Amino acid sequence: MRPDLHATRLALRARTTDAGSEMAQSIATAEAPSGAHVFVRTMFDSARAEAASADPQLPLAGLAFTAKDLFDLQGQPTPAGSVVLSHAPAAREDAPAVARMRAAGGALLGRTNMTEFAYSGVGVNPHHGTPANAADPETARIPGGSSSGAGISVASGAAFIGLGSDTGGSIRIPAALNGIVGFKNTARLVPTAGALPLSTTLDTVCAMTRSVRDAILAHEILSARPVVPVTTALADLRLAVVEDLFTDAIEPAVARAFEHSLRTLRAAGARIETIRLPMLAELPTLNATGGFSAAEAYAWHRLLLERSFAGYDPRVAQRILKGATIKAYEYIDLVRGRHDWIARVEAAISPFDAVLSPTVPIVAPPLAEVAPGEERDDAFFRVNALLLRNPSVVNMLDGCAISLPCHVAGELPVGLMLWHAGLHDDPLLAAALQVERALRG
Repeated sequence: MRPDLHATRLALRARTTDAGSEMAQSIATAEAPSGAHVFVRTMFDSARAEAASADPQLPLAGLAFTAKDLFDLQGQPTPAGSVVLSHAPAAREDAPAVARMRAAGGALLGRTNMTEFAYSGVGVNPHHGTPANAADPETARIPGGSSSGAGISVASGAAFIGLGSDTGGSIRIPAALNGIVGFKNTARLVPTAGALPLSTTLDTVCAMTRSVRDAILAHEILSARPVVPVTTALADLRLAVVEDLFTDAIEPAVARAFEHSLRTLRAAGARIETIRLPMLAELPTLNATGGFSAAEAYAWHRLLLERSFAGYDPRVAQRILKGATIKAYEYIDLVRGRHDWIARVEAAISPFDAVLSPTVPIVAPPLAEVAPGEERDDAFFRVNALLLRNPSVVNMLDGCAISLPCHVAGELPVGLMLWHAGLHDDPLLAAALQVERALRG
């Protein structure tokens, strides 16, 4: 794997490389056959120019980042992986998240592919093709979504930061399946303006990187605030593992990686306790009418669906239309129920520095099993539900979480998720640094 952002910045300062050479490598990687369908629009010429003129003292120093297709870029439409918005009016300005990356010296390589309107964790797109998972050169496997292209851009080495969004796991799922780091910050810390919404309640703007230290830098740029340094030894951390939900239907490779991670952390001095969170069993009832995503997505899409239904991915349209039947009192009950649920979960996990879970319970299945086609819809929705199940708990909690690669050597990538309640971002990132160090040996 290409060195991470921090190592590359050190090389820039030592003048053993330069921004132009790094950009040439990024573009070559993006143009390779393995980069097929990663981008819906490349911006190589402007990226070269941005790299050439970048201030080497800035945090990103002319290095490449990518932006998911749902972010506004000045002078371009914002299609969000669709064809029905491909001729929408051009954005008047960059989304704040993109503007902050550019102000930090980042060079934008292009718009990355995604699940249409961000409404799936699988990453399949019938309009633009689906990028293949970066971890298996032999078998085309799903990339994970909805930030599919963003994840592949980082895992392949084309970009140092993949800017995306996470509504139910859309950063952490591709991170886990491709063997990289994905940090979902507390939603309110980064502006969502200029990002086409899926759920205004749950949407989070965040990023994927190749290390935790890069995730911290990316978050500092996106949130426009310094992460408060916390010096924490692994032995000082009190970590929890939840018996409920997270390991249900877990595949053997994921179980092996998760148990190996726990053994490694315990051997390194971590204190890990098993706890129960019986309130997780309430989530299906809370979301029985479709949840926030269905209600809020339908509110945004209803007129567009009337005009352009045939242009939608049928699987995405099916999920959005569930919001048409949600009644006002049901939505209000959901808001109230979530508030009560958050309070009880926060109280249960408050004694711990972080909770540990598998990010997702499966490894990336072959793309052929879930590719577009009615005959594969059942398999698609089964895989999608499994992928979203664990990470979406944190979105419902209004919390923060990070996925770290933890797979056994020679096996497909598996993610270890550290998570906590909202506004615990800084101590969670500090804990993740220690966990990453222990897992890497």
